[in-house]
Amino acid sequence: MIPYIDEQRRSYGVEPICRTLAIAPSSYYAAKSRPPSARSINDETLKAIIVRIHRAHFGVYGVRKVWKVLRRLNVDAGRDQVRRLMRVVGLEGATRTKRIRTTRPAVVSDRPADLVERTFTATTPNRLWLADLTYVSTWSGFVYTAFVIDAFSRMIVGWRVMASLRAELALDALEMALWARGPDLAGLVHHSDRGVQYLSIRYTERLAEADAVGSVGSRGDSYDNALAETVNGLYKAELIHRQGPWRSVEQVELATAEWVDWWNTRRLHEACGYLPPAEFEAAYHAKGEVTAAA
Repeated sequence: MIPYIDEQRRSYGVEPICRTLAIAPSSYYAAKSRPPSARSINDETLKAIIVRIHRAHFGVYGVRKVWKVLRRLNVDAGRDQVRRLMRVVGLEGATRTKRIRTTRPAVVSDRPADLVERTFTATTPNRLWLADLTYVSTWSGFVYTAFVIDAFSRMIVGWRVMASLRAELALDALEMALWARGPDLAGLVHHSDRGVQYLSIRYTERLAEADAVGSVGSRGDSYDNALAETVNGLYKAELIHRQGPWRSVEQVELATAEWVDWWNTRRLHEACGYLPPAEFEAAYHAKGEVTAAA
């Protein structure tokens, strides 16, 4: 009510407004002279912290993850309080929208079996990788991004941005993953959709060289590779749609490198107990070392 009176007082005067609203003018003047409450001071401080957190995470975090970051920083704030303050400062999380698919099914009669059957979990790193690609519209035409994700921690272990959908796109992402996570990958299951890039001779031979086992969705829809599709959707929602328009493949590649680093080392993932993938894997390895020592 006080802000309304402040807004209208020049036109009508304080006393007439208070009389119409059945408010004592002394109450208005007392409120104006009263020092800020502890709650309002705390709200102003918290709003500044929330804005910094939101900006530091590509502006994509909603209420839940902003609240989780505050807890990691030992900042005392309730979830409803964070929701209220984010609404006040006009902040919200990124949302995903349905986009067209880029998969071109391969005409292969001897296709690998579906070893995953829509169960996208793993008990240790390097036991299940998911691979998929998506597109980005730029001023110079479409460019394409391929990802390889470790199901255990949701870490992006390999990626590549190119201006074409040739087999090299997926193969380069795989080579990065093998370089980053090798050499002991025996028993690894590599799961993808039915795209020609993943069933090419060079791709399947490279998997065999790394002692990895190929797996392809049996039904041929997005649910067969849902975890990788989710990463693609978040990539679009958190980076591509929010920071465009994009001019060139080089610009997309640089931004993707920054986003992948954030995804792996700082982004909180619900499936990892609201830890970044790198921190989640480090905790797993530390637990193994303690168990071995005991």
